[in-house]
Amino acid sequence: MDEHVSDAIGRPDLIDLGGGLLCLRFETLKVVSALAAVRRLIETGTVRPGDTVIDSSSGVYAHALALACHRYGLRCRIIGSTTVDRTLRAQLEILGVHLEQMESTDDLRLDQNRRVRRVREILAQNPDYHWMRQYHDPVHYLGYREVAETVRSEAGGGALTLVCGVGTGVSSGALGGCLRESDPGTRVVGVQPFGSVTFASDGVPDRDIIIAGIGSAIPFGNVDHTLYDTVHWTGFQAALAGTVDLLRRHAVFAGLSSGAAYLAARWELELDPGRTVVFVAADTGHRYTDSVFARHREAEAVEDLKPLDIADTSELQLPWARMEWRRAGAPRQAQFDRTA
Repeated sequence: MDEHVSDAIGRPDLIDLGGGLLCLRFETLKVVSALAAVRRLIETGTVRPGDTVIDSSSGVYAHALALACHRYGLRCRIIGSTTVDRTLRAQLEILGVHLEQMESTDDLRLDQNRRVRRVREILAQNPDYHWMRQYHDPVHYLGYREVAETVRSEAGGGALTLVCGVGTGVSSGALGGCLRESDPGTRVVGVQPFGSVTFASDGVPDRDIIIAGIGSAIPFGNVDHTLYDTVHWTGFQAALAGTVDLLRRHAVFAGLSSGAAYLAARWELELDPGRTVVFVAADTGHRYTDSVFARHREAEAVEDLKPLDIADTSELQLPWARMEWRRAGAPRQAQFDRTA
């Protein structure tokens, strides 16, 4: 029996979609990460029950941190993106979170920079607050080992490919790293939106949307570029096709980044059908009802889509591109200065 709802929400489902394709489906991906991070901070005495933790979030991490704080008796303050919707705002308010949401903007770089700047302003006024720094503190890598062990055990002993949205780098990095401990040949495939600095697609904006949660307009310290064998960049229309097909074909109701990962995973499986390919579905589709699922008639058939294979990021083009990253280091614009 679970001791707290966060245990149930954080535990993913591993679903066999057939033909060597597995879906690692989370209700809210970052719950296991936030729980483990907060638990470690309490164990080390960095924070104590009653203390306040603060961070910036586009939505998923805000919910995860709120649940961790509820469980361990901490106060929570979130500087939220414009993407935090009404349903999440209500949950956070009832859970006692102090949410400060940024004004609407179409510029992700402006949104992220404003949020981080506001966090720094609040910390200057409240030096006793603890900044969780989900983008940069490796404490967030904790929590995924048990998930990786479940995947390895239930997927069998064959060759494995992990496909996951990159975002802060924590989930794909932690899962990929743990899986490689038992099999160094495990392939890690990162999924990015266009317009993100992390893998140098910032020069190719997507006019429809920047997929919140899997890209970034600022360098993230938790992204280890040398973990990734391959990178896929998907625009909104490609991700829409994947998201709708995932529901129509497999009845999995998941978010837009999950659809992008599903699309990439199908392609990787087609290229190497001898491997088992597991992709991460980071959240449910509820907050995408109007922006994605209501537009399902616009979705192209996934069979009609294929990525543009490129050899250099200067060749990136919408709506979908793929590149063998070969565990190379960070591009110039994604290099994080830890002394700053």
